[in-house]
Amino acid sequence: MFYSTILKTDLQQICDCTFIPWEKLRGKTLLITGATGLIGRNLLWVLLWANMQKNLNLTVVALVRDQNAAKEQFPGAGQALRFAVGCVEDLPDIPENVDYIIHGASPTASAYFIQYPLETVRTAVMGTWNLLEFAKKKNVEGFLYLSSMEVYGANTSDKPIKENAPSFIDSMNIRSCYPEAKRLCENLCAGYWSEYGVPARVIRLAQTFGPGIAQNDNRVFAQFLRAALKKEDIILKTDGSVRRSYLYTADGVSAILTVLLCGGSGEAYNAANPDTYCSILEMAEMVAQDLAHGRIQVKIQADDAAAMYPPSRRVNLQVDKLMALGWYPTRELQEMFERMAADLLERRGKK
Repeated sequence: MFYSTILKTDLQQICDCTFIPWEKLRGKTLLITGATGLIGRNLLWVLLWANMQKNLNLTVVALVRDQNAAKEQFPGAGQALRFAVGCVEDLPDIPENVDYIIHGASPTASAYFIQYPLETVRTAVMGTWNLLEFAKKKNVEGFLYLSSMEVYGANTSDKPIKENAPSFIDSMNIRSCYPEAKRLCENLCAGYWSEYGVPARVIRLAQTFGPGIAQNDNRVFAQFLRAALKKEDIILKTDGSVRRSYLYTADGVSAILTVLLCGGSGEAYNAANPDTYCSILEMAEMVAQDLAHGRIQVKIQADDAAAMYPPSRRVNLQVDKLMALGWYPTRELQEMFERMAADLLERRGKK
Protein backbone atom coordinates (compact mmCIF):
# COMPACT_ATOMS: atom_id res chain seq x y z
CA MET A 1 0.00 0.00 0.00
CA PHE A 2 1.07 3.65 -0.42
CA TYR A 3 2.50 5.40 2.63
CA SER A 4 3.39 9.08 2.36
CA THR A 5 6.91 10.15 3.31
CA ILE A 6 5.59 11.71 6.52
CA LEU A 7 3.57 8.64 7.44
CA LYS A 8 6.52 6.32 6.86
CA THR A 9 8.60 8.44 9.22
CA ASP A 10 5.86 8.31 11.85
CA LEU A 11 5.41 4.55 11.55
CA GLN A 12 9.12 3.93 11.95
CA GLN A 13 9.33 6.37 14.86
CA ILE A 14 6.67 4.44 16.75
CA CYS A 15 8.25 1.12 15.79
CA ASP A 16 11.51 2.37 17.32
CA CYS A 17 9.91 3.40 20.63
CA THR A 18 11.81 1.61 23.38
CA PHE A 19 9.06 2.25 25.94
CA ILE A 20 6.64 0.01 23.98
CA PRO A 21 7.27 -3.66 24.92
CA TRP A 22 6.77 -5.05 21.42
CA GLU A 23 7.68 -8.58 22.49
CA LYS A 24 4.41 -8.79 24.41
CA LEU A 25 2.66 -8.77 21.01
CA ARG A 26 4.69 -11.58 19.47
CA GLY A 27 2.37 -14.26 18.13
CA LYS A 28 -0.68 -12.49 19.56
CA THR A 29 -4.10 -11.67 18.10
CA LEU A 30 -5.55 -8.18 18.51
CA LEU A 31 -9.15 -7.15 17.93
CA ILE A 32 -9.57 -3.49 16.98
CA THR A 33 -12.84 -1.59 16.67
CA GLY A 34 -13.00 1.80 14.99
CA ALA A 35 -10.17 0.75 12.68
CA THR A 36 -11.33 2.97 9.80
CA GLY A 37 -11.34 6.19 11.84
CA LEU A 38 -8.31 8.49 11.97
CA ILE A 39 -6.81 7.02 15.14
CA GLY A 40 -7.80 3.46 14.25
CA ARG A 41 -6.23 3.69 10.79
CA ASN A 42 -2.95 4.99 12.19
CA LEU A 43 -3.00 2.31 14.87
CA LEU A 44 -3.59 -0.45 12.34
CA TRP A 45 -0.90 0.91 10.00
CA VAL A 46 1.58 0.90 12.91
CA LEU A 47 0.75 -2.66 13.90
CA LEU A 48 1.14 -3.90 10.33
CA TRP A 49 4.40 -1.94 9.96
CA ALA A 50 5.82 -3.27 13.23
CA ASN A 51 4.71 -6.78 12.33
CA MET A 52 6.73 -6.55 9.14
CA GLN A 53 9.75 -4.82 10.68
CA LYS A 54 9.99 -6.98 13.79
CA ASN A 55 8.58 -10.29 12.46
CA LEU A 56 6.04 -10.36 15.28
CA ASN A 57 3.74 -12.92 13.67
CA LEU A 58 0.80 -10.75 14.66
CA THR A 59 -2.81 -11.27 13.67
CA VAL A 60 -5.07 -8.23 13.67
CA VAL A 61 -8.84 -8.62 13.44
CA ALA A 62 -10.52 -5.33 12.49
CA LEU A 63 -14.25 -5.00 13.12
CA VAL A 64 -15.72 -3.03 10.20
CA ARG A 65 -19.15 -2.29 8.81
CA ASP A 66 -18.07 -2.23 5.14
CA GLN A 67 -15.38 -4.73 4.20
CA ASN A 68 -14.85 -3.37 0.68
CA ALA A 69 -14.30 0.17 1.96
CA ALA A 70 -11.94 -1.15 4.64
CA LYS A 71 -9.89 -3.10 2.10
CA GLU A 72 -9.32 0.12 0.16
CA GLN A 73 -7.69 1.66 3.26
CA PHE A 74 -5.43 -1.33 3.92
CA PRO A 75 -4.47 -2.86 0.55
CA GLY A 76 -1.75 -5.47 0.51
CA ALA A 77 -1.95 -6.14 4.25
CA GLY A 78 -1.71 -9.87 3.69
CA GLN A 79 -2.57 -12.59 6.18
CA ALA A 80 -1.74 -10.42 9.19
CA LEU A 81 -5.06 -8.60 8.79
CA ARG A 82 -8.55 -10.07 8.82
CA PHE A 83 -11.86 -8.21 8.72
CA ALA A 84 -14.85 -9.15 10.85
CA VAL A 85 -17.95 -7.56 9.32
CA GLY A 86 -20.48 -6.19 11.76
CA CYS A 87 -20.91 -3.56 14.46
CA VAL A 88 -20.20 -3.25 18.16
CA GLU A 89 -23.90 -3.15 19.00
CA ASP A 90 -24.34 -6.62 17.49
CA LEU A 91 -20.98 -8.37 17.42
CA PRO A 92 -20.42 -10.96 14.68
CA ASP A 93 -18.91 -14.34 15.46
CA ILE A 94 -15.15 -14.01 15.98
CA PRO A 95 -13.76 -17.54 16.42
CA GLU A 96 -10.10 -16.56 16.95
CA ASN A 97 -8.45 -16.67 20.35
CA VAL A 98 -8.13 -12.93 20.98
CA ASP A 99 -5.33 -11.76 23.28
CA TYR A 100 -5.86 -7.97 23.25
CA ILE A 101 -8.77 -5.66 22.44
CA ILE A 102 -8.54 -1.97 21.57
CA HIS A 103 -12.03 -0.49 21.48
CA GLY A 104 -12.16 2.78 19.54
CA ALA A 105 -15.48 2.56 17.69
CA SER A 106 -17.50 5.71 18.33
CA PRO A 107 -19.21 8.59 16.54
CA THR A 108 -16.93 11.64 16.55
CA ALA A 109 -18.93 14.45 14.92
CA SER A 110 -20.67 16.99 17.14
CA ALA A 111 -23.43 17.43 14.55
CA TYR A 112 -24.16 13.69 14.82
CA PHE A 113 -24.39 13.90 18.63
CA ILE A 114 -27.01 16.65 18.34
CA GLN A 115 -29.04 14.88 15.64
CA TYR A 116 -28.74 11.35 17.00
CA PRO A 117 -28.20 11.47 20.77
CA LEU A 118 -29.85 8.10 21.43
CA GLU A 119 -27.84 6.35 18.74
CA THR A 120 -24.68 7.93 20.17
CA VAL A 121 -25.41 6.49 23.62
CA ARG A 122 -26.53 3.13 22.26
CA THR A 123 -23.37 2.62 20.20
CA ALA A 124 -21.12 3.58 23.09
CA VAL A 125 -22.76 1.72 25.94
CA MET A 126 -24.05 -1.41 24.19
CA GLY A 127 -20.87 -1.68 22.15
CA THR A 128 -18.59 -1.42 25.17
CA TRP A 129 -20.72 -3.84 27.20
CA ASN A 130 -20.64 -6.38 24.35
CA LEU A 131 -16.88 -6.10 23.95
CA LEU A 132 -16.23 -6.42 27.68
CA GLU A 133 -18.38 -9.56 27.72
CA PHE A 134 -16.39 -10.82 24.74
CA ALA A 135 -13.14 -9.98 26.55
CA LYS A 136 -14.33 -11.96 29.58
CA LYS A 137 -15.24 -14.94 27.39
CA LYS A 138 -11.86 -14.88 25.59
CA ASN A 139 -9.90 -14.30 28.82
CA VAL A 140 -7.89 -11.53 27.16
CA GLU A 141 -4.54 -10.26 28.40
CA GLY A 142 -5.52 -6.62 27.94
CA PHE A 143 -8.55 -4.45 27.05
CA LEU A 144 -8.22 -0.75 26.27
CA TYR A 145 -11.11 1.68 25.91
CA LEU A 146 -10.46 4.88 23.98
CA SER A 147 -12.22 7.61 25.93
CA SER A 148 -12.14 11.39 25.62
CA MET A 149 -11.05 14.53 27.42
CA GLU A 150 -14.74 15.50 27.31
CA VAL A 151 -15.42 13.37 30.39
CA TYR A 152 -14.03 16.26 32.47
CA GLY A 153 -17.07 18.35 31.60
CA ALA A 154 -17.42 22.11 31.97
CA ASN A 155 -14.05 22.83 33.54
CA THR A 156 -13.27 26.54 33.90
CA SER A 157 -9.68 26.51 35.17
CA ASP A 158 -6.41 26.45 33.23
CA LYS A 159 -4.90 24.27 35.96
CA PRO A 160 -3.73 20.87 34.60
CA ILE A 161 -6.38 18.19 35.11
CA LYS A 162 -5.41 14.93 36.78
CA GLU A 163 -7.23 11.66 36.10
CA ASN A 164 -9.07 11.76 39.45
CA ALA A 165 -10.39 15.30 38.97
CA PRO A 166 -14.14 15.82 39.53
CA SER A 167 -16.26 16.97 36.62
CA PHE A 168 -19.69 18.40 35.90
CA ILE A 169 -21.73 17.48 32.83
CA ASP A 170 -25.24 18.87 32.32
CA SER A 171 -27.25 15.69 31.80
CA MET A 172 -30.18 17.63 30.29
CA ASN A 173 -28.07 19.11 27.51
CA ILE A 174 -28.53 16.93 24.40
CA ARG A 175 -24.87 17.45 23.42
CA SER A 176 -23.94 15.75 26.70
CA CYS A 177 -24.93 12.37 25.23
CA TYR A 178 -21.32 11.88 24.10
CA PRO A 179 -19.37 12.65 27.30
CA GLU A 180 -22.01 11.01 29.51
CA ALA A 181 -21.81 7.82 27.41
CA LYS A 182 -18.01 7.92 27.60
CA ARG A 183 -18.15 8.24 31.39
CA LEU A 184 -20.50 5.27 31.68
CA CYS A 185 -18.27 3.19 29.40
CA GLU A 186 -15.29 4.02 31.60
CA ASN A 187 -17.28 2.85 34.62
CA LEU A 188 -18.14 -0.38 32.80
CA CYS A 189 -14.40 -0.97 32.33
CA ALA A 190 -13.82 -0.41 36.05
CA GLY A 191 -16.74 -2.71 36.88
CA TYR A 192 -15.59 -5.57 34.68
CA TRP A 193 -12.14 -5.36 36.25
CA SER A 194 -13.55 -5.29 39.77
CA GLU A 195 -16.23 -7.97 39.33
CA TYR A 196 -14.80 -10.30 36.69
CA GLY A 197 -11.09 -9.55 36.59
CA VAL A 198 -11.17 -8.37 32.96
CA PRO A 199 -7.90 -6.39 32.60
CA ALA A 200 -9.62 -3.26 31.30
CA ARG A 201 -8.03 0.17 31.28
CA VAL A 202 -8.94 3.57 29.83
CA ILE A 203 -7.08 6.23 27.87
CA ARG A 204 -8.56 9.75 27.74
CA LEU A 205 -7.32 11.27 24.51
CA ALA A 206 -7.06 14.97 23.76
CA GLN A 207 -8.25 15.91 20.29
CA THR A 208 -5.87 13.96 18.08
CA PHE A 209 -4.87 14.77 14.53
CA GLY A 210 -2.10 14.45 11.96
CA PRO A 211 -1.32 12.39 8.84
CA GLY A 212 -4.06 10.20 7.44
CA ILE A 213 -7.03 12.56 7.80
CA ALA A 214 -9.84 11.97 5.34
CA GLN A 215 -10.22 14.52 2.55
CA ASN A 216 -13.71 15.37 3.83
CA ASP A 217 -12.95 15.44 7.57
CA ASN A 218 -14.99 18.33 8.97
CA ARG A 219 -13.45 18.71 12.42
CA VAL A 220 -12.02 22.11 13.26
CA PHE A 221 -8.36 21.22 12.63
CA ALA A 222 -9.26 19.85 9.17
CA GLN A 223 -11.26 22.98 8.34
CA PHE A 224 -8.31 25.18 9.34
CA LEU A 225 -5.92 23.10 7.23
CA ARG A 226 -8.11 23.24 4.12
CA ALA A 227 -8.50 26.99 4.51
CA ALA A 228 -4.72 27.43 4.70
CA LEU A 229 -4.08 25.23 1.66
CA LYS A 230 -6.77 26.99 -0.39
CA LYS A 231 -5.64 30.43 0.84
CA GLU A 232 -9.12 31.15 2.15
CA ASP A 233 -9.89 33.06 5.34
CA ILE A 234 -10.64 30.97 8.43
CA ILE A 235 -14.20 31.58 9.60
CA LEU A 236 -14.89 30.81 13.27
CA LYS A 237 -18.49 30.02 14.20
CA THR A 238 -17.74 30.69 17.90
CA ASP A 239 -15.62 33.29 19.66
CA GLY A 240 -12.76 30.77 19.75
CA SER A 241 -12.21 31.14 23.49
CA VAL A 242 -12.35 27.40 24.28
CA ARG A 243 -8.91 26.21 25.41
CA ARG A 244 -7.80 22.59 25.22
CA SER A 245 -4.87 20.24 24.71
CA TYR A 246 -4.08 18.41 21.47
CA LEU A 247 -2.14 15.33 20.44
CA TYR A 248 -0.33 14.23 17.28
CA THR A 249 -1.61 10.98 15.77
CA ALA A 250 1.71 9.13 16.09
CA ASP A 251 1.98 10.21 19.73
CA GLY A 252 -1.61 9.08 20.26
CA VAL A 253 -0.87 5.64 18.82
CA SER A 254 2.26 5.21 20.92
CA ALA A 255 0.25 6.27 23.99
CA ILE A 256 -2.46 3.70 23.17
CA LEU A 257 0.06 0.87 22.86
CA THR A 258 1.83 2.00 26.04
CA VAL A 259 -1.34 1.94 28.13
CA LEU A 260 -2.52 -1.33 26.56
CA LEU A 261 0.74 -3.13 27.34
CA CYS A 262 2.02 -1.30 30.44
CA GLY A 263 -0.96 0.37 32.08
CA GLY A 264 -2.71 -0.80 35.21
CA SER A 265 -6.06 -2.58 35.04
CA GLY A 266 -8.93 -0.48 36.32
CA GLU A 267 -6.92 2.69 35.69
CA ALA A 268 -7.42 5.72 33.43
CA TYR A 269 -4.65 7.71 31.73
CA ASN A 270 -4.72 11.17 30.13
CA ALA A 271 -2.96 11.50 26.76
CA ALA A 272 -2.01 14.93 25.39
CA ASN A 273 0.92 17.17 24.63
CA PRO A 274 0.86 19.84 27.36
CA ASP A 275 2.79 22.21 25.08
CA THR A 276 -0.18 22.36 22.67
CA TYR A 277 -2.61 23.88 25.19
CA CYS A 278 -4.23 26.89 23.53
CA SER A 279 -7.52 28.47 22.49
CA ILE A 280 -9.30 27.72 19.22
CA LEU A 281 -8.66 31.34 18.20
CA GLU A 282 -4.93 31.04 18.96
CA MET A 283 -4.73 27.85 16.92
CA ALA A 284 -6.54 29.49 13.99
CA GLU A 285 -4.21 32.49 14.12
CA MET A 286 -1.17 30.21 14.18
CA VAL A 287 -2.41 28.36 11.10
CA ALA A 288 -3.14 31.63 9.28
CA GLN A 289 0.25 33.10 10.11
CA ASP A 290 2.60 30.11 9.98
CA LEU A 291 0.97 27.62 7.63
CA ALA A 292 -0.61 30.15 5.24
CA HIS A 293 2.29 32.61 5.72
CA GLY A 294 0.00 35.46 6.69
CA ARG A 295 -1.94 35.38 3.41
CA ILE A 296 -5.29 34.68 5.09
CA GLN A 297 -7.15 36.13 8.03
CA VAL A 298 -9.18 34.75 10.90
CA LYS A 299 -12.73 36.09 11.07
CA ILE A 300 -15.33 35.46 13.75
CA GLN A 301 -18.89 34.98 12.53
CA ALA A 302 -20.53 33.38 15.56
CA ASP A 303 -23.91 31.72 15.04
CA ASP A 304 -26.14 29.04 16.55
CA ALA A 305 -23.58 26.36 15.66
CA ALA A 306 -22.04 26.89 19.09
CA ALA A 307 -24.70 24.54 20.50
CA MET A 308 -22.99 21.66 18.69
CA TYR A 309 -19.78 22.01 20.64
CA PRO A 310 -19.04 20.89 24.21
CA PRO A 311 -19.46 23.53 26.92
CA SER A 312 -15.97 22.86 28.28
CA ARG A 313 -14.04 26.09 28.32
CA ARG A 314 -10.73 24.73 29.68
CA VAL A 315 -9.32 21.21 29.27
CA ASN A 316 -5.61 21.17 30.09
CA LEU A 317 -4.73 17.51 30.54
CA GLN A 318 -1.95 16.54 32.92
CA VAL A 319 -0.04 13.54 31.55
CA ASP A 320 2.39 12.72 34.38
CA LYS A 321 0.70 9.35 34.98
CA LEU A 322 1.19 8.28 31.36
CA MET A 323 4.73 9.62 31.22
CA ALA A 324 5.56 7.54 34.30
CA LEU A 325 5.12 4.52 31.99
CA GLY A 326 7.92 5.87 29.79
CA TRP A 327 5.78 7.58 27.13
CA TYR A 328 6.40 11.14 25.97
CA PRO A 329 4.94 13.38 23.20
CA THR A 330 7.13 14.40 20.26
CA ARG A 331 5.23 16.94 18.12
CA GLU A 332 3.98 20.43 18.98
CA LEU A 333 1.04 22.18 17.37
CA GLN A 334 2.71 23.93 14.42
CA GLU A 335 4.60 20.80 13.41
CA MET A 336 1.40 18.76 13.72
CA PHE A 337 -0.23 20.99 11.10
CA GLU A 338 2.84 21.05 8.87
CA ARG A 339 3.11 17.27 8.82
CA MET A 340 -0.61 16.83 8.31
CA ALA A 341 -0.47 19.23 5.35
CA ALA A 342 2.56 17.53 3.78
CA ASP A 343 0.90 14.13 4.07
CA LEU A 344 -2.37 15.33 2.57
CA LEU A 345 -0.68 17.04 -0.37
CA GLU A 346 1.47 14.00 -1.15
CA ARG A 347 -1.57 11.70 -1.08
CA ARG A 348 -3.46 14.05 -3.37
CA GLY A 349 -0.55 13.98 -5.79
CA LYS A 350 -0.74 10.19 -6.01
CA LYS A 351 -4.34 10.22 -7.19
